[in-house]
Amino acid sequence: MMLVSKVLPNLKCLLLIASALAAAPATAADSAETRGPVSLQATYRATLEKGIPVNGSATRSVEQLEDGSWVSTFKVESFIADITETSRFLWRDGRAWPSTYRYALEGLMIPDRHRAMNFNWADNRVTGRYESTDIDIALPPTALDPLSYQLQMRQDLKRGQTEMHYQIVGKNRVEEDTYAVVGEETIDSQLGSIETVKVEKVREPESKRKTYMWLAPEYDHLLIRLLQIESDGTRYEIHLESATVDGQQVTPPTTP
Repeated sequence: MMLVSKVLPNLKCLLLIASALAAAPATAADSAETRGPVSLQATYRATLEKGIPVNGSATRSVEQLEDGSWVSTFKVESFIADITETSRFLWRDGRAWPSTYRYALEGLMIPDRHRAMNFNWADNRVTGRYESTDIDIALPPTALDPLSYQLQMRQDLKRGQTEMHYQIVGKNRVEEDTYAVVGEETIDSQLGSIETVKVEKVREPESKRKTYMWLAPEYDHLLIRLLQIESDGTRYEIHLESATVDGQQVTPPTTP
């Protein structure tokens, strides 16, 4: 039971990052300063190399509502439990402004978990409930929720940033996360052999945990692969299975 409860959050975290970073191919006329989210449907698979075998799948959708706001939905299905997350936000001045965030984990093998955050930008407060803990904290001007920050990362990479800092609202606190571009690599993927930029989550030098992402600038920084190494050596990998962005299916390039 303890191993199951530890594995699922890690699997979910990796799938979440992957699906959020599945970005739509932009046209040459698009500007990184003006082009925000686009409609998206993406599917990912995950593998685990140590401990109990876990194969999971996730779907992610992003759509704009009639009032101009956006809704990002993320779902994980596995034999352990199901997870559903939603983030509603506005896109203004080149960044996401979250309004609500919801999270639900429900399964037979672990306790159910629910989280709710409401962002009040007029009063600069975020309130709600994180499982059994009430939330009521000051809202920093650049605060994001656990879904919207990943869309923000895509936009920042398009701007050419090589180090990115995010304030993410968590359990009654705001966490500071940093990501950095650490190189370029050619990798094999469902899109064929493709040039990617490699991004790492920055942690303390003594930390044994590592998180790497490979994103394809040719496809507007579409995530091709993600690897996380835990402190005990467990390796989680995720790979893009399919994606439809702006109504267009992402397919491998045609061989001449």
